[in-house]
Amino acid sequence: MTHDDTRHVRPRLLPSHLRRPVIGAPMAGGPTTPELIAAVGEAGGLAMIGSGYLDAAGLRAEIARVRELTDAPFGVNVFLVDRDDSDAALSAAGGPDAVAGYAAAIGPVARRLGVTLPEEPEFTDFDQDASLAALVADPVAVVSFTFGIPDPGVVRALQEAGSTVVVTVAGVADARRAVESGADWLSVQSAEAGGHRSTTTVGEEPDGITTVALVRAVREALPETQFVAAGGISTPEDVVAVLDAGADGVQLGTVLLRTPEAGTSDLHRSALADPGFTESRPTRCYTGRYARALVNGFVEEFDAAAPPAYPHLHLLTGPLRKAAAQAGDSEVPPLWAGSRWRAADAYADRPASEVVADLWDRAVALRG
Repeated sequence: MTHDDTRHVRPRLLPSHLRRPVIGAPMAGGPTTPELIAAVGEAGGLAMIGSGYLDAAGLRAEIARVRELTDAPFGVNVFLVDRDDSDAALSAAGGPDAVAGYAAAIGPVARRLGVTLPEEPEFTDFDQDASLAALVADPVAVVSFTFGIPDPGVVRALQEAGSTVVVTVAGVADARRAVESGADWLSVQSAEAGGHRSTTTVGEEPDGITTVALVRAVREALPETQFVAAGGISTPEDVVAVLDAGADGVQLGTVLLRTPEAGTSDLHRSALADPGFTESRPTRCYTGRYARALVNGFVEEFDAAAPPAYPHLHLLTGPLRKAAAQAGDSEVPPLWAGSRWRAADAYADRPASEVVADLWDRAVALRG
């Protein structure tokens, strides 16, 4: 398939412009594959590359793979990681000694798995500036941000290149800031969302607000701004609830994890179906930032001990997480899941395009 920028760059692509305003969440680290992005796009939605842990070269390669599969518009999500904020959170927690103490605490798990933990993991922004430069040079339809509000200059540069800019927010104050920065629309993410919560500071203790309550609050504060709702949306009834509360569309993550197109590991797929797991909880024990996961042995043991040290803990626990997954040990690695992961059982193993179409179309029918 040849690539023609005019087919991919659609300035100010709003949720209301989509045939089905359903966003495939940017699940970094493997679950969101080019095949999943293509399937969501072909169903009339819009999916996002989770570029959080890719360098610029990896991002360019991922974009090329998606373009080989589809002409539908798609987006790229960028983690905004700020050194000053990271340093401030780490300093408040006790500095490098806090990371060293956590390394000592999880050391027995690492030894059992036969891995060596990194010594003194350093700050990284995951090639952030180079990735943004790559997106300006070769624009995609949508660029979204997580963990921060981009500077107005960054927003303008992306928009002038032809991309729509979206910011993921976890509260009303951040939603206002994002709009003031020039964002075209928002992804409004509640405490019910699986994986990382998009709070804008590492040290922030996120609230427990529900998706419906957050949607109502943001709609009241920003009556003219389009946004999609993210967090715990697994059934047509969930879609109806957030649309009735004021959202213009929905973002799906957990309900797509068990589709054939997703890159979800066999271990993670099995855990999502395992009745032995009865709770998901926001925890920073894996990365130093709060992220909602199924409660396994590692979460139970180390949740309270983890300092707000991101990305230091992400780098520290990386070898341990990888080894546990390879060993088939579901009691150690992160098993990301939203609050209503069990309700997503109804869509297990169904093609992603079918999930998107069924959830949206049934919700529309329910609303009359």
